[in-house]
Amino acid sequence: MKIIVTGGAGFIGSAVIRHLIAHTDWRVINLDNLTYAGNLDSIAAAAGDARYSLAQIDILDQNAVRALLEREQPDAIMHLAAESHVDRSIDGPSAFIDTNITGTYRLLQGALEYWVKLKEPKKSAFRFHHVSTDEVFGSLGDTGLFREDTPYSPNSPYSASKAASDHLVRAWHHTYGLPVVVTNCSNNFGPYQFPEKLIPLMIVRALDGKPLPVYGKGLNIRDWLFVDDHVQALLCVLQNGRLGETYVIGGNAERRNIDIVQSLCGLLDERSPRTDGRPYKELITFVADRPGHDLRYAIDSTKIREELGWQPRETFETGLRKTVNWYLDNENWWRRVLSGAYRGERLGLAG
Repeated sequence: MKIIVTGGAGFIGSAVIRHLIAHTDWRVINLDNLTYAGNLDSIAAAAGDARYSLAQIDILDQNAVRALLEREQPDAIMHLAAESHVDRSIDGPSAFIDTNITGTYRLLQGALEYWVKLKEPKKSAFRFHHVSTDEVFGSLGDTGLFREDTPYSPNSPYSASKAASDHLVRAWHHTYGLPVVVTNCSNNFGPYQFPEKLIPLMIVRALDGKPLPVYGKGLNIRDWLFVDDHVQALLCVLQNGRLGETYVIGGNAERRNIDIVQSLCGLLDERSPRTDGRPYKELITFVADRPGHDLRYAIDSTKIREELGWQPRETFETGLRKTVNWYLDNENWWRRVLSGAYRGERLGLAG
């Protein structure tokens, strides 16, 4: 099998590629424009394999996408390329509109033009897998869970752009027959995550002795999913999901932000104590909340569990320990990341 993974140098995309090269005989083409969050260091272990290749292409360049599809003749496209950080979308929504909406549209058009010319049985076997987020559903109160039939109610420029992309993918299926599957996942965490997201940001700031900024009172809740579990779920859906269907993927691990930060501090106290002996939790600093910060996300993964037999293998605690250990053991990776355009500064203040 030959697959194109868009955004394969990003956090989740690189995890997909590392898994495919290590555990399958598939050929993998990484379509990535290598923006600030794309990091070839994250796929260094896979890059030396003859079954891996990089196509440095912007999904907004429809001619380049079309040429790649014609040349490579893939059996599937897994679409992960996206601007993905809520705070960045508040500061600069334009890139999110361009990449997440227009980019998805142009990728869909390229895929459609390619797919309609395929011969059987390759045509029937082709899949376009669109990877999205639970943020498209908006905010939950103290109770309830997101399901596949939850109405969309996005509240940030990021989530609105992803909601639009979801709708485009479904429209290309229902209107043109493009064989698609869609997944919406909860917050991912794990090795190789760009340190603008909560867990890696807190780790690297703590190790540098910097304040640990927690929005509001830290009471916002997310359902956390270890990235390797997410990869397994994505492959289940790609290979066995029903055409035109959506599957929501969660880790069954709701946690308040403040509890996560305190857990990280405890793990760092254990694994890498401060030289002055003081606890890391003393670095926690409460800051002004993000504009429009959704209170709570949580996912009901019954459909993917019952239809496809997937469930997460890691608990939040085991995944968090693995994540902390990885960042401690791979300081060179995140130091190289921080030497670029992003250095852990506050984003999402909207002016």
